[in-house]
Amino acid sequence: MNTPAKHQPNILFLFSDTGGGHRSATEAIIEALNLEYGDQYRTEMVDIFKDYAPPPLKMLPALYPRIVRAPQAWGLGYHLSDGPKRVSVLSASAWPYVRSSYRRLVREHPSDLIVSVHSLANEPVLRALGHERPPFVTVVTDLVSVHASWYHRWVDLCIVPTEAARRRAIKSLLEPEQVRVVGLPVADQFCQPPGDVEELRQHLGWPTDRPVVVLVGGGEGMGPLEKVVQAISKVNLPIALVVIAGRNKALKAKLEANDYPMPTFVYGFVREMPDFMRAANVLITKAGPGTITEALNAGLPMILYSHLPGQESGNIPYVVSDGAGVWAPRPDQIVGALRNWLDNTEQYDRTVDACKKLARPNAARQIAHILVETLEKHKRKKEFSVA
Repeated sequence: MNTPAKHQPNILFLFSDTGGGHRSATEAIIEALNLEYGDQYRTEMVDIFKDYAPPPLKMLPALYPRIVRAPQAWGLGYHLSDGPKRVSVLSASAWPYVRSSYRRLVREHPSDLIVSVHSLANEPVLRALGHERPPFVTVVTDLVSVHASWYHRWVDLCIVPTEAARRRAIKSLLEPEQVRVVGLPVADQFCQPPGDVEELRQHLGWPTDRPVVVLVGGGEGMGPLEKVVQAISKVNLPIALVVIAGRNKALKAKLEANDYPMPTFVYGFVREMPDFMRAANVLITKAGPGTITEALNAGLPMILYSHLPGQESGNIPYVVSDGAGVWAPRPDQIVGALRNWLDNTEQYDRTVDACKKLARPNAARQIAHILVETLEKHKRKKEFSVA
């Protein structure tokens, strides 16, 4: 007699490549599920725009890098659409247009649990699911300035990264018991202890006799990287400088063609950022939530030089007010911040301690446990109702 195969619960993750944070957070949670539970749960990822949305919404992932290059217009749109009532009106207006697409999504992806890692997935997918649906959990990937579209009263649980995000959820009409503060999920490599930093630097080919400063401009090599490099070179600070130009090949070639008074290493797109952060003393970056979280986990003080108006606006006071970094939007201010830390090691050490206090390296694994608990609770409730 054949034993029936045990059902492997399926967890559906909804995300979109409108910015790197949604995908990386999703992949971090799936990685944590695999680390904690092996192959007990099946997972799948669906890009809510690219895979299912009707045009022109389908084109949003491709257009997003261009859209955010007009930050003031982006910020205006963000603030004009923010607020529970505004989100409700906009969602109701869009529903007739997207209804068939998202009903097809839930039809083609039967799931035991749905996890939304994108704010614009919540309303249409919950409408498409109807009343008889699996548990629906939202994982918010913005740290502080969280748009109201992230919060939907029908969700079973909303997981947020900070206390400020929790307060925003309550203000957006969620019940306190619907909200859990856990942290922002990042890849497990960013959550490991530093190990032997000198050995790591030797492996990377970096100096071990001076502080190392890492300058990043995201995957696309955006931001004032060249101007910052010039400003640091001009004053010849006693540091080693690591510049990550990302996919910006023209910038990488331009930087590599120059001579520098201090040891300088120029990279394109890299996958060694966990090692880079563990081996560095300072990170110069825009105020993106994922990068901030990764740096906090590494105990790496930050100099923030820009932010995307709207969802990244609150990240600056979040870092600065807790002493984990400084805001320096001009190259000369960046140089001043570096000088200050070089001259005042006690203040620098306090900044390292502040980073460690804000860090939540177990967030992804905690979220994995919460998802499994939610799934099992729903399963028991379903079995009880049938009995």
